Amino acid sequence: MTMPPKGPVFAAQYVRMSTDLQKYSIENQKATIQQYAEQHDFIVVKTYTDAGKSGIVLKHRTGLSTLLKDVLNENTGFRVILVYDISRWGRFQDADEAAHYEFLCTNAGIPVHYCAEQFGNSGTVPAALLKAVKRTMAAEYSRELGVKILAGQKRLAQLGFRMGAKPGYGLRRMLISSDRIRKQKLNSGEYKDLTTDRILLVPGPKNEVECVQAIYKMALRKGMSISKIARHLNRAGIAYVNGRPWTHSAVGRTLRNPKYTGCNTWNQSSRKLHTKQVRLPPEQWIVQSGAFDAIIDQDRFDEVQDALRKRAERISDAQLLDDLRELLRAKGKLTQNLVKGAPNLHTLSLYYARFGPFRRIYELLGYEPAPGAFDRSDSRKGTRKLRAQLLARIAAMFPEKVTFVRLPRKMRFLVRLDGILDVSIVVCPSYETKRWGLRWTLNPEPCERDHTTLLCLLGSGNTDFHSFWLLHRVDKLKTYCIQENDPWLAKGQRLDELAQFYETAKALSLI
Repeated sequence: MTMPPKGPVFAAQYVRMSTDLQKYSIENQKATIQQYAEQHDFIVVKTYTDAGKSGIVLKHRTGLSTLLKDVLNENTGFRVILVYDISRWGRFQDADEAAHYEFLCTNAGIPVHYCAEQFGNSGTVPAALLKAVKRTMAAEYSRELGVKILAGQKRLAQLGFRMGAKPGYGLRRMLISSDRIRKQKLNSGEYKDLTTDRILLVPGPKNEVECVQAIYKMALRKGMSISKIARHLNRAGIAYVNGRPWTHSAVGRTLRNPKYTGCNTWNQSSRKLHTKQVRLPPEQWIVQSGAFDAIIDQDRFDEVQDALRKRAERISDAQLLDDLRELLRAKGKLTQNLVKGAPNLHTLSLYYARFGPFRRIYELLGYEPAPGAFDRSDSRKGTRKLRAQLLARIAAMFPEKVTFVRLPRKMRFLVRLDGILDVSIVVCPSYETKRWGLRWTLNPEPCERDHTTLLCLLGSGNTDFHSFWLLHRVDKLKTYCIQENDPWLAKGQRLDELAQFYETAKALSLI
């Protein structure tokens, strides 16, 4: 009795290139894999790709992550995985990590074939040894390359060229050729095209340069604190980078960064091979004076640093508390807004840093605030806790369908469905009225009005959820009071249970 001939085996291919400059890397990998597939009677039915991704860590590689997830969930449709070589699978710094991911596939009955390697997938001792050596070599290549890149960057920084980071307020990036001929200013998001070109910092628009100089003048001659300078700039209608308001940290960075004196400082921190960022000691910094055109002369910069240092050192805890007692005697009460607006007091951030929250400060002063003084902050704290619990419930209910994203410079997370649809989560605290019963306060952030919204009404006491409503978008521009059976809620759809969230949100987005 003759056996029927075996048919072709379905296969998936995984391809990866580490930078977008490797123009033909993906195509070359696919060509080699296709040739290997034809020789071994495989048919490639699915492709997983990581384009422009480092092979050092898994979390940045959606292609390999998806492949492993499909294998573990038995959602494949293929029986073999084809990869160009060991290094394309990954340059993991722990060779056991690369072996672990391959084992997950093999253990699920889907072996990995390396199509450009000289050894087969026989499982023999020589093949296993060669794979182990190759994994170690792949990791070592990244380490050696990192050393070479660091040495090159160090040399360029010593020559005064700008490495990486954004220019900051009052400065711009100038593209220059290898022989230092200026070519053009680069806007935000623009990068050099030729690898031989370099970047220098140059003074920005006249109004920004004058603002930086005014900030130093306010800090030195007028003795203004950092927070007072920020408030003064905001009141004057002077915008920070990208139109944002000035903050304590923005002014602080402007006053402390030596780049405004034309000094190029690099290698203050390190994050090699995607490890945790660490602060390096000053002796390892690369400091090149006179690299750029100065906005602030060195003498003035040094004076400001000395003034900031003395200001921080000379203030004792006792003096800070005495200043608060003086304000309390003058005003008869003490609040955070009074401290913030007092012309001769230090910043709230300094009080927080020294003593902690205002409850602790009141205790140190022996001051009893008015009843309900912390109701609002306690309510916000409770609301944030409920919001976090709600996000955890949604993640547990729809693990394969939702992710969480945060808009730039925003604290609240959005729920992203299927990687496409963003849903705002707006929690509305409740309050009781004698005549009308329960009411809710709606106060969405402007950025939340542009998305499908899950409106979460809290129950009496604000300790749990009363009901959930899905709306196509929130059209309220100001704080709004929601009533029981509010006609405005009829624009959306009430969820009988949170399990309806995913399907209802998807359906609502199609309307």
